[in-house]
Amino acid sequence: MTTSTRGLGSPAVTLSLAAFLVSLVVLATATGLVSFPGGGHPPSSNRPSAVAAVPTPTLEPTLGYPSPTPAPTFMTYRVAVGDTLSSIARQFGTTPRSLSWWNRGTYPSLDPESPAYDPNAIKPGWTLVLLPGTTVDDENPPSPSPAPPSASPLPSAAAPSGVPPTASPQPSASSTAVVPANVITHGSLTSSQVALTLDMGGRLDPAVDIMNWLIAHQVHATIFPTGAAGTTTTQGETVLALAKAHPELFDVGNHSWSHPDFTTLTAGQMAQQITSTEAAVAPLVGTTTKPWFRPPYGAWNDAVRYGVAAAGWRHIVMWDIDTIDWKPESDGGPTTATIVAKIQANAQGGSIVLMHLGGYHTLDALPGILAALQAKSLQPVTLGEMFGQ
Repeated sequence: MTTSTRGLGSPAVTLSLAAFLVSLVVLATATGLVSFPGGGHPPSSNRPSAVAAVPTPTLEPTLGYPSPTPAPTFMTYRVAVGDTLSSIARQFGTTPRSLSWWNRGTYPSLDPESPAYDPNAIKPGWTLVLLPGTTVDDENPPSPSPAPPSASPLPSAAAPSGVPPTASPQPSASSTAVVPANVITHGSLTSSQVALTLDMGGRLDPAVDIMNWLIAHQVHATIFPTGAAGTTTTQGETVLALAKAHPELFDVGNHSWSHPDFTTLTAGQMAQQITSTEAAVAPLVGTTTKPWFRPPYGAWNDAVRYGVAAAGWRHIVMWDIDTIDWKPESDGGPTTATIVAKIQANAQGGSIVLMHLGGYHTLDALPGILAALQAKSLQPVTLGEMFGQ
């Protein structure tokens, strides 16, 4: 026996050859070159005689960069009569000191680092820049302070959550940018004036009697009729006629046509509600309802501020005392005494009181309301008198 014969007969060589032959058989079966009865690949005349190599894709690293976070965009606010830095700061969720830092470049009296710093010396007509919901760190104030964005006062941020994209009107390139309507909750806290405001919509039974009482006692007030209540009902038309006959006593504002929640409307729908009311009410009272708008249910957001301003009304009138006189006692509403006590306890200079011409106990409460105001040396005035409009 030769050496080569002994090598082929060794167990190691025999196993190696057997493994090699098994690999060939498996490969041929998988590629279809050899088929066995019951195998996994049925005969096919279209099967290729060879298997093309499939290149393995090369994974290259992808250089991705995060989208840049947009820089905060300042908005503008025009100071109205009765405004203070504190009231403006509360309205926009910031601080008086922050307002001072942002506007020190335009108004030197607002520079906290200046000996002439006087945050109480703001004037109606000033245009302040601000970042809603943002507070300046006194240790790292902005320098220089931002210039008023006169060319683009609209915030570039997305609309608030839940607001339809079309609800906030955007100015065209050829139009002047819209400055949002001011939201008024009170006048000057250092004054002796109180604004009695009465909404009209829905229940109207005591409305004419309330107007006649106010006229008989020479009480100044502002009424906010809806277009539907003021111009399509006999009582509403009588109320507007009395307001027209006594312009020295009454201002008339706009309370929409049909009292919808404005936060659910588009800018076009807001404009239709307001301008329809203006077109119907103004001829009956002999004056415009501008600049006063009271949102139904007191519902407003940034989209409403822009929509109301785009329609032509500059002030959204809220309140700091709500009598809830529209609710009957049977549903937990106030009594006559409760209404009087609430105003007596809370009225102060600059207060805006919310009542209704359809209030259940408003007429009975009026003598007590007037006495309570007189006891505190407070004088009922119209919104125009309070804000110099």
